[in-house]
Amino acid sequence: MKIRLYLSLLIAVIMPFTSLSTANAARLPFGNPHRQVCSQQPAGVAKCSAHVVYDGNGSKPLATTAFTNGYAPADLTSAYNLPAAPKGNFVSNGQTVAIVDAYDNPNVASDVLAYRKQFNLPLCATTKAAPTVTDLTGCFLTKVNQSGATTGLSAANVGWGQEIDLDVEMVSAACPSCKILLVEASSNSYGNLGTAVNRAVAMGANAVSNSYGGGEFSSETLSTYAAYYNHPGVAITASSGDAGYGTEFPAVSPYVTAVGGTSLKRDTSSRGWNESVWSGAGSGCSSYVAALSWQSRVGTCTHRLVADVAAIADPNTGVAVYDSYGSSNGANWYVFGGTSVAAPIIASVYALAGNAGGAKSAFNYGEYPYAHKASLNDVTSGSNGSCTTRFNMTNLALCTAGTGYDGPTGLGSPNGIGAF
Repeated sequence: MKIRLYLSLLIAVIMPFTSLSTANAARLPFGNPHRQVCSQQPAGVAKCSAHVVYDGNGSKPLATTAFTNGYAPADLTSAYNLPAAPKGNFVSNGQTVAIVDAYDNPNVASDVLAYRKQFNLPLCATTKAAPTVTDLTGCFLTKVNQSGATTGLSAANVGWGQEIDLDVEMVSAACPSCKILLVEASSNSYGNLGTAVNRAVAMGANAVSNSYGGGEFSSETLSTYAAYYNHPGVAITASSGDAGYGTEFPAVSPYVTAVGGTSLKRDTSSRGWNESVWSGAGSGCSSYVAALSWQSRVGTCTHRLVADVAAIADPNTGVAVYDSYGSSNGANWYVFGGTSVAAPIIASVYALAGNAGGAKSAFNYGEYPYAHKASLNDVTSGSNGSCTTRFNMTNLALCTAGTGYDGPTGLGSPNGIGAF
């Protein structure tokens, strides 16, 4: 009798962990290889920051005909304590999140509709089965070129097209009541991408997400390329990069919220989730941009620190994305990671908070979270590389998480909307 009782108690203790592990393993491709969807670019030209997960032997992307792998919107809502998605037809909350990317994805309208249908997110009242962007304009999606025109769009590109689907679908996941403005730059030059940022702001965006970047260069300074991101009262986010320790532009701009990356896993804590540094997240001390008044000094760094905040980015704990433009044989469900995931999520949280634009725009670029640290999840474990020497530990926080600020995750990830 006692043995039976002990066995029952043991099973009761083990089962929650076993179920959790099994569910997680079925949804997340732990240990699978992943690759960038955009090729490396020379200094002064941007690459997108998206990573697509491959199958176990690395021969092709892990793509399925039905949603199988990766986190869904409800997972992100739970992990970051965000408002639940409303039911029924789409009704705007008055906020517009702009996505700035290069080139065109001709299938973005039908792809985002398929994503929203799969996860029961609000849809347009009169949505067609295979809508064009025109069908969704006035509802939740508008697509324009960098001049603001809905015709004469940029040349199509598969890699950037996947980035576009990822970005638009992450806004749908985090802020399903936000309108989405997709501004497609003519190319991946910073001049064209910056022009697209200006266009997004001119068209009324409350927040602008930029999931691209590249190595720093001398002409990134305030009077040149960085000026494109100078829009007081508009929340502009930029991914910190996916190559580990080291800084990228435009994340180093003083006018943006630089978004680092985490590995996000379910656990049995009161939050129900655990985050650590994603090893690929960019971080560090800018080579050209001066220190910001609201950032405390770290080690010997006397310039702008990256990142400011963070969100999910690890491809092995990646998000589900529907993309028909880069797929074949109807296998349209992928798993994506990279700080490309994190940047649109943070832009959407700014929009959920409603502080961007209008009477509540009294924040100075990325400064707002620094005055509201209590509303963030502090990430205290993990590293993205080596930022010290054997005899000099003063820069350790630039690449290694700990209590308080660290480079790869900044102040931490959203815990509700209070920090934004």
